This record gives sequence, C-alpha cells and structure tokens, in this order.
Amino acid sequence: MIIDKIRKINKEEETVKNEKASDMLVGKWVKCSNCKEILYKEDVKKNYSVCPNCGKHFRISARRRVKQIVDEGTFEELDADMQTSDILNFEGYKDKIKLLQEKTKIQEAIKTGIGEINGEKVAIGVMDSNFFMGSMGSVVGEKICRLVEKALQEKLPVILFCVSGGARMQEGMVSLMQMAKTSAAIAKLDEAGLLYVSVLTDPTTGGVTASFASLGDIILAEPGALIGFAGPRVIEQTIKQKLPEGFQSSEFLLEHGFIDKIVERNKMKQTLYEILKLHKSQRK
Repeated sequence: MIIDKIRKINKEEETVKNEKASDMLVGKWVKCSNCKEILYKEDVKKNYSVCPNCGKHFRISARRRVKQIVDEGTFEELDADMQTSDILNFEGYKDKIKLLQEKTKIQEAIKTGIGEINGEKVAIGVMDSNFFMGSMGSVVGEKICRLVEKALQEKLPVILFCVSGGARMQEGMVSLMQMAKTSAAIAKLDEAGLLYVSVLTDPTTGGVTASFASLGDIILAEPGALIGFAGPRVIEQTIKQKLPEGFQSSEFLLEHGFIDKIVERNKMKQTLYEILKLHKSQRK
C-alpha cells in the first residue's frame, strides 16, 4: 500500500521538458532551469512568473500576460474564432491543430484585442508559445493586420508581445508571406503617426524577428530573452567563427543598440503606461 502511494507521488512529479525553457514538475512545484531551485508554483505565479531566487522569467501564456498588462474588465478580444486552414494539405497538420486547441484552450498562437493600460486605451496583441511555439502562420499574420486596421480606425497605439520560433513550416510559402504582410501593416501605422511598441520575450526568433518584432518605434525586451533570426549553431557553422558569449540575449542586443530597454515583468505595465502617456502628450 505504501509502495503504491510512493509510486503515485513519483508519477505526479514526473518532469516534463519544454524545449530549452524551464523543467516543469507536474503538480505544485516548478524547477528553475537557471538556478535549478525547486520552487512552489503559487509563489512563482504571485511573482509574475519570475523565479524569486535568480530572477529568471518563465514563459507565460497569452491569457496570463493580458491579465498582467491590461486593466481588469477592459479587454475586448478581436477575431477570437478565426480558424486555421490546412492550405497545403500537410500531413498531420489538422490533427495537431485540433490537439493543441483542446490542450491549450486557445485557437491560435496570438490573442489580439482592445484594452486599457492604467486607463490608456491601446490595441494589443500577445503571442503564446504554448501553441506551435508561437509560430507565425496565416492566422497569426491576419490577426496582427486586423489589429493594426482597428488601431488605424480608432487612432490607437499598438503594442505587440512577441514570442515565436519563427514561420510555421506546415504552411510553407504562405507563412513566409506573413513577414511582408505584417511589415506593410506596421508601415501604415508609421504613416499615420501612431505609436507601435514591440516587446520581445523568450524566445523571439526566425521570421517574426525578421518582420514586425523588429519594427517597433520603441523595442523593449524581458531580461534573459533569446532574440535572433537563425540559431547560434547555424550561424557558427555558416561564418566558421565562435560567437561572443551571451550572443542573442536581450542584454547583448541592448549593449549593441538593437533594443531600447530591458524591462522586468513586474515593471512592464508601468513602463508601457509611461510610454503611452509620453506619446499622447507629444501628439497634442
């Protein structure tokens, strides 16, 4: 009887690896991949999903991000039911989409809508790494463009929280075309004199980095985020050189002028609010 209980406990605490992110222990505990500390999940959650021991920022869902950033009760989601189509009849793609939708309770890799940040109205999009690692397919590109169109109609600033493994290979050329499509939409914001703030989180890579993620009037990033186009190993094999230590981290990019500021998660809402207020005062 006791042996069975021990086996049950061990099974509940089985480690589930989420790529290079943290090792999550099923149940009430989480292991920080940076400092290796075992942490109580509720404590981490109350600390904005940041390790209280070393400050590592865990990946979070779009749902939780919206809750952290947008004033309670003000978020109105746009295009929530937009469905992904299997344009190329890619084997197993439809089944994987359905499985992820059931598992994550979200329809796609981005949530978009209109909300308020400390009373300042804004158009906001938040990508979610839980869905195909935030990869950009036709629906992600379309939802971003529709968000921009809504912002243009209502003359609102736009904020996009980026997290992505890049273009979605199951949609081939269609996914790659979203790079041009989203970049053209952001250009319209610039022409209209509207603010666009891009927030880079871990990881922001591939076609997303090469398009709308890098086009912000102001580009913020979370601490320790992996940001780049190709992976370090691919780059090293291509240029036949050893890359600098910390290459493609948000700290390295800040030092070399690719981003404007690194902001800790517990200060992100206030920082965005101050940017919105500053831009609003300059437009008057």
